[in-house]
Amino acid sequence: MEASTGTAAGPVATVLAKWSDIASIGSAAAVLAWDQETLMPPQGGAQRGASLAVLAGLHHDQLVDPALIEAIDEAGSAVEAGSDDEAHLREARRAVERARAVPGDLAREFAAARSRSMQTWQQARADSDFAAFAPTLRELVGLVRQEADAYIAAGLAETRYDALVDQYEPGTTEAELAVLLGDLRDQLTPLVKAVADSGVVIDESPARGVFSEEAQLALGREVAEAIGFDFDAGRLDLSAHPFTTRFGAGDVRITWRYDDDDFRSGLFGIMHEVGHGLYEQGLPGDYARTPLGDAVSLGVHESQSRLWENLVGRSRAFWEWALPVMHRHLPSTDAVTVDALYPALNAVVPSLIRVEADQGTYNLHIVARFEIERRLISGDVDIDDLPDLWDDTYDELLGVRAPDVAAGVLQDIHWAMGSIGYFPTYTLGNLMASQLFDAAARDVGDLTEQMSRGDFGPLLEWLRTHVHAHGRRISAPELIRQATGAPLSSAAFLDHIRSTTAEVYGVSA
Repeated sequence: MEASTGTAAGPVATVLAKWSDIASIGSAAAVLAWDQETLMPPQGGAQRGASLAVLAGLHHDQLVDPALIEAIDEAGSAVEAGSDDEAHLREARRAVERARAVPGDLAREFAAARSRSMQTWQQARADSDFAAFAPTLRELVGLVRQEADAYIAAGLAETRYDALVDQYEPGTTEAELAVLLGDLRDQLTPLVKAVADSGVVIDESPARGVFSEEAQLALGREVAEAIGFDFDAGRLDLSAHPFTTRFGAGDVRITWRYDDDDFRSGLFGIMHEVGHGLYEQGLPGDYARTPLGDAVSLGVHESQSRLWENLVGRSRAFWEWALPVMHRHLPSTDAVTVDALYPALNAVVPSLIRVEADQGTYNLHIVARFEIERRLISGDVDIDDLPDLWDDTYDELLGVRAPDVAAGVLQDIHWAMGSIGYFPTYTLGNLMASQLFDAAARDVGDLTEQMSRGDFGPLLEWLRTHVHAHGRRISAPELIRQATGAPLSSAAFLDHIRSTTAEVYGVSA
């Protein structure tokens, strides 16, 4: 890969120098946001919101700096087609155009409101009190609508949802997602029904017991290290909602949460975030603090987490290696076998909580959120109607209703962050993960045998080469096409789900 970042001159060098400052402001904000979710005391919220608002304003001001815009315009005609410099300018121009569309005052107000909202959401979720959160959410959604309208006015999108999803999955539209998610809904609904009608009840007791936080953390850390996460360049901490963030090269933070009576939530949550963390740790050093230095899209990011969590972590081959490790850290599981555990890790059971959903039903959780937030951002749904709409949608798609709003409409942090348009990237990631995993299996030899002896290096190296090393140099669709030899489709994902379901339940709709 060509790396011109260290030898750029003239206007390109000016762009990269200014971008380094922009990246530093983003890193500072990431530190404060990570601390807010992990260590900050509850009474620190107001001051933290003010600090984040100032940084958001500085970040916005740097992006719309006339000197940066002039340098981008001046450099545009001088760079070589297909070069890193051309890609740097493309990504810088996109970020600047989006920043110029949003007034600085709105950017600051949004950052402050987002910080307040997350604090309010945490308490409302703990109290299962939607009424306590509703006014804050109403304010935040109003600001998100203003932001989306600003993008539309600038000619960067046609609908509010298009404007919002584009920041997470560049180039993707609401109409495309409606077709994709509608098709998955049609494909997965009969499969879930066939499982329910099969009469097979999976014994999940092999995954249950009484497991201390310390023991689960030790298990999770050993698995994370075996997969390839570098703890000299990262941390693992508790949070209410697991997430991954990067402060810069050499500092990637992941978080987890756990259940005392079921190791799956903690372990697979860690494996999920480790997948994100490996992507962040694998981004090319030559691109650090440049327009190409971040992940290309959240869908690609999610493909990495879902690949390690599901396609590796729930496989028989992985557990042939991991079972003795689990026995050592969780000795009460010493009688559990791979044959007993495998069905419990691949059960298809409609449930309430997205982050703990099985592979067969997970995308229906995304369908529910997509359908609700499209109506929310368009103004078709009032904030006060969200709890009932959530429960009715879940009843329709999954046949379950939440006993309270903590397990219902308040379960996710995303709306509290103002991240509307984010959820579909999870489904895109699921589809990408299966397609990438199949391509890796074709290229690296006997992947099953390698995993069964705890050798995850060949798979990680393949991902480093075909996914991580690109940064933002090529688009997500092009990355998938180059890595797998075909455009993105749902075929590999559906094949995987049907194969697993046939093995566990004896059915494949």
